[in-house]
Order: sequence, then C-alpha cells, then structure tokens
Amino acid sequence: MKQITVVSANRAGVLADVTGALAREGINIDTMDAETFGDVGVLILSVDRYDAALNALRALPGLRVISEEAIVIRLHNEPGALARIAERFREAGINLRSLRFIHREDDYGLVAIATERTEEALALVRDVLVA
Repeated sequence: MKQITVVSANRAGVLADVTGALAREGINIDTMDAETFGDVGVLILSVDRYDAALNALRALPGLRVISEEAIVIRLHNEPGALARIAERFREAGINLRSLRFIHREDDYGLVAIATERTEEALALVRDVLVA
C-alpha cells in the first residue's frame, strides 16, 4: 500500500489546503491521520489515485510531500498482538516511520506500517502480511 506523508508548518488552513487540492482533482481520501508536534504538522494519508494526489500536493507551496510504501498486516484483536510485531522490528533493528490502524473488526485489525527498510520488514511479517 502506498501512503503519502505531508509535513508542514503548524498553521491554520493546512488541512483545508490539502483536502481542497485533492477535491479539485477528484481524488478520494481512503485514510488520513493528522498530528502536530510543536511547530510542525504531519498528515499521513492514502488515496484512491496516488500519482494524481502526489502531483496535486506537490504543487502546493510550503509543504514537504513524501511518498512511502506501507506494509499492511492483519493482527488478531487481542492484547499483545501489536507488541509481538513491534518486538520483531526491535530485534531486527528496524525503525518504524509510521504505524496506523486502518481497519478494525471484532476478531482482527489491519495495520499499515512504514519502515526505513521495507524489504527486510516484509520478511519479518510475512506470516501476517496482507499487502
């Protein structure tokens, strides 16, 4: 799964700028997370038309737009499931760039993970890999 990370100054209107640019191009947002860290704002999103979204967002001034490949895994909806996966990454010395729960049912959850070393990370989670 591809995801887009947008980094900007933490200012009023960034979300309106991003969502407006996508709307003008007819791009649907599948998932989005937004956080601020002091003076910095970060949006992580997945969309239905990835390349068009990258072009639309890169045309906006003052934003850093990063393209990333995310690994989607399926975990049992139980205490410790994510901890067991996190331990695999720690033991392999692989840092996570982002982690998002993208869907949750009674029995399982889908989690999107972006790492610094995607190919190695894929091997670590092959048993729970969705995409």
